[in-house]
Amino acid sequence: MFGFSLPKLLFTILVIAAVWYGFKMLARWQERRENADGAERAPARRRRRRKTAAAPEAEDMVACALCGTYVAAQGARSCGRADCPYPG
Repeated sequence: MFGFSLPKLLFTILVIAAVWYGFKMLARWQERRENADGAERAPARRRRRRKTAAAPEAEDMVACALCGTYVAAQGARSCGRADCPYPG
Protein backbone atom coordinates (compact mmCIF):
# COMPACT_ATOMS: atom_id res chain seq x y z
CA MET A 1 0.00 0.00 0.00
CA PHE A 2 2.72 2.48 0.94
CA GLY A 3 5.46 0.87 -1.11
CA PHE A 4 7.37 2.62 -3.84
CA SER A 5 6.41 1.92 -7.39
CA LEU A 6 7.48 3.41 -10.67
CA PRO A 7 4.11 5.09 -11.45
CA LYS A 8 3.99 6.71 -7.99
CA LEU A 9 7.54 8.05 -8.32
CA LEU A 10 6.94 9.36 -11.83
CA PHE A 11 3.71 11.03 -10.76
CA THR A 12 5.44 12.67 -7.77
CA ILE A 13 8.27 13.93 -9.95
CA LEU A 14 5.77 15.23 -12.50
CA VAL A 15 3.81 17.14 -9.84
CA ILE A 16 6.99 18.68 -8.38
CA ALA A 17 8.18 19.73 -11.85
CA ALA A 18 4.79 21.23 -12.70
CA VAL A 19 4.73 23.29 -9.50
CA TRP A 20 8.34 24.40 -10.02
CA TYR A 21 7.80 25.53 -13.59
CA GLY A 22 4.47 27.09 -12.68
CA PHE A 23 6.17 29.35 -10.14
CA LYS A 24 8.89 30.22 -12.66
CA MET A 25 6.29 31.17 -15.26
CA LEU A 26 4.40 33.24 -12.72
CA ALA A 27 7.60 35.11 -11.77
CA ARG A 28 8.38 35.82 -15.45
CA TRP A 29 4.84 37.01 -16.05
CA GLN A 30 5.02 39.40 -13.09
CA GLU A 31 8.42 40.67 -14.21
CA ARG A 32 7.16 41.37 -17.74
CA ARG A 33 4.11 43.11 -16.32
CA GLU A 34 6.27 45.30 -14.06
CA ASN A 35 8.58 46.16 -16.96
CA ALA A 36 5.63 47.16 -19.12
CA ASP A 37 4.18 49.36 -16.37
CA GLY A 38 7.63 50.49 -15.26
CA ALA A 39 7.99 53.04 -18.04
CA GLU A 40 5.02 54.96 -16.68
CA ARG A 41 6.16 54.73 -13.04
CA ALA A 42 9.89 55.34 -13.59
CA PRO A 43 9.95 59.03 -12.54
CA ALA A 44 8.27 58.23 -9.22
CA ARG A 45 10.74 55.41 -8.59
CA ARG A 46 13.67 57.72 -9.31
CA ARG A 47 12.33 60.27 -6.85
CA ARG A 48 12.08 57.62 -4.15
CA ARG A 49 15.64 56.51 -4.79
CA ARG A 50 16.95 60.04 -4.43
CA LYS A 51 15.26 60.44 -1.09
CA THR A 52 16.67 57.21 0.30
CA ALA A 53 20.13 57.85 -1.16
CA ALA A 54 20.53 61.00 0.96
CA ALA A 55 21.46 59.07 4.11
CA PRO A 56 23.51 60.91 6.73
CA GLU A 57 27.23 60.30 6.62
CA ALA A 58 29.13 58.73 9.50
CA GLU A 59 31.04 60.98 11.87
CA ASP A 60 34.32 60.29 13.60
CA MET A 61 34.08 59.96 17.36
CA VAL A 62 36.70 60.68 20.02
CA ALA A 63 36.79 59.66 23.66
CA CYS A 64 36.49 62.44 26.26
CA ALA A 65 39.72 62.74 28.24
CA LEU A 66 37.85 63.13 31.54
CA CYS A 67 34.86 60.81 31.53
CA GLY A 68 35.65 58.48 28.60
CA THR A 69 32.35 58.90 26.76
CA TYR A 70 32.51 59.25 23.00
CA VAL A 71 31.59 62.55 21.38
CA ALA A 72 31.67 63.79 17.78
CA ALA A 73 35.14 64.84 16.68
CA GLN A 74 33.84 68.05 15.10
CA GLY A 75 31.26 70.23 16.76
CA ALA A 76 31.33 68.46 20.12
CA ARG A 77 29.35 70.20 22.83
CA SER A 78 29.60 70.20 26.57
CA CYS A 79 27.90 67.38 28.43
CA GLY A 80 26.98 69.69 31.29
CA ARG A 81 29.72 68.73 33.70
CA ALA A 82 31.68 71.60 35.24
CA ASP A 83 35.04 70.15 34.15
CA CYS A 84 33.98 69.24 30.60
CA PRO A 85 36.73 70.22 28.10
CA TYR A 86 34.29 70.92 25.26
CA PRO A 87 32.62 74.32 24.79
CA GLY A 88 28.98 74.83 25.60
